[in-house]
Amino acid sequence: MRDHDTMPLPPLPRYDDAESVRRATGFRDFLATRRSVRAFSDRPVPPEVITACVEAAGQAPSGANKQPWRFEIVGDPDVKREIRLAAEAEERAFYGGRAGDAWLADLEPFGTDWRKPFLETAPWLIAVFEQRHGTDEDGGRVRHYYTRESVGLACGFLLAALHHAGLATLTHTPSPMHFLNRILGRPTAEKPFLLLVVGHPADDATVPRITRKPPDRIMGIR
Repeated sequence: MRDHDTMPLPPLPRYDDAESVRRATGFRDFLATRRSVRAFSDRPVPPEVITACVEAAGQAPSGANKQPWRFEIVGDPDVKREIRLAAEAEERAFYGGRAGDAWLADLEPFGTDWRKPFLETAPWLIAVFEQRHGTDEDGGRVRHYYTRESVGLACGFLLAALHHAGLATLTHTPSPMHFLNRILGRPTAEKPFLLLVVGHPADDATVPRITRKPPDRIMGIR
């Protein structure tokens, strides 16, 4: 077996079965309270909260540990305004003909349209980029593996961390999102993956009444 550098596994807490069940069901029930919010308050959120949650996202597993992600945190009002204008231009094209009738019909219960004021109202935006390859210290190209899967895992960590911090979130994916590279000065090797809106919900915020698939529709046990 090839030698490689290792370290002891950091200690995991030891729970009895009853405590494991309690913690698992409690976490399930907590995440069930997370909803996508489109009405945000402009109430400030300390940047330390956001950076800690992004650091939590950075603990996600990734292909060959290449960590092929970049998180650009945006709080500057002028930059948020520029992002909103660019995103709404893409959304106007989407709702104006780019999306098919079936897609628009599926979106109708959510009451969405091309207008995206939350991109300015919320105190923070997090633009997540998928790094299709990296560079070494000499500027050489470094191959990345399973980048989309890895970044998706990191975004899951990030959403859970932000919810744990008591913040509302919205996953926003105007298509295409190449305007984020231009506005945020990111190289073309980085592909915009997700624009995450983060903050406190507005006092009068509402969300669509939805249901989740029952457990037997999302899992099987053999």
